[in-house]
Parts: sequence; C-alpha cells; structure tokens
Amino acid sequence: MNSEQIRLLKRFNSLLTFKIGSFLKLPLVFLTGLKVLKFDIEESLVQVNYNYLNKNPFNSIYFAVLSMAAELSTGLYALLYTTGLKPSCAFIITKMKANFIKKASGITIFICKDGEKIKTAIDKCIKENIPVKVKVKSTGNNELGEPVAEFEFIWSFKQRSN
Repeated sequence: MNSEQIRLLKRFNSLLTFKIGSFLKLPLVFLTGLKVLKFDIEESLVQVNYNYLNKNPFNSIYFAVLSMAAELSTGLYALLYTTGLKPSCAFIITKMKANFIKKASGITIFICKDGEKIKTAIDKCIKENIPVKVKVKSTGNNELGEPVAEFEFIWSFKQRSN
C-alpha cells in the first residue's frame, strides 16, 4: 500500500474523522448513523442501527439504508485501492443484487471480505488499461449473528486518461 492508502485506512478507522468526513462528503451516511467498525485489508465492518431516521412503517430498517451500509462495506475497498494511483482510476457500481432474509430491527453489521478481489481488479485495470468489472459480496448480520441481508455488487473500474 502507498502512503496515501495507509492514511486513508487510519481516517476510516477513526470514528471522529469518519463522522466529520461523512457529514461533509456523505450527508446521508451521517444522518442514518452508519459507522465503520473495522476496516483493514482482511475485512470491512459497517454498522447501522435501527432508529427514527432510517426506519420504515414496518418497524425495521428501510431497505435503502441497508443498501447504503452494504455498499459502503465494499466501496471502502474501491476507494482504498484507487487512492494515490497514477494514472487514476474511476469506479462505479453497475449492478446490485439483494436478498433480504430477516427483519432488520436492531443493530445490523455488514461484512465484506472481498478487498483482495477489488485490488486485483484495479491492478488489472491499471496494468492493461482496460475496464474491469468485479463481483463482491456483503452480508448483514443482526446482534445474534443471524443473516439479515445479502448483497452482491458489481464494481466497474476504468483508468482515467490524465
């Protein structure tokens, strides 16, 4: 990892820095109370709590908020591994698939362990100067460790012409 990526890891693992950054750059993340519990090369953990601002009429977390938490758990890796690259690399989600297994009515923690898949896709994109797509997974579990939702995202990476 380059020095910018190491700094980014530290920023995301600092609750205060993450809150300030989300307030300035991702206001819905801030308003819905998403938290990065852990972020390293092995896994990312993003927590969302059931509260007044993210509930639906069925007394559970609104599906869009669950989607945000799942996307953030994978997107952290996309941001990490594209930070500081020369030439730079653009990225975007091109497809999402969700499976809602159980009512999310408390704390839900999304886990993504596909950082290496994203890194490999970005490396190929930069090395071969071709767009690359990669499928990654994030699973949300409740306080008892039971699956609440499973998400698959297809991230697309493309080298920018600098």
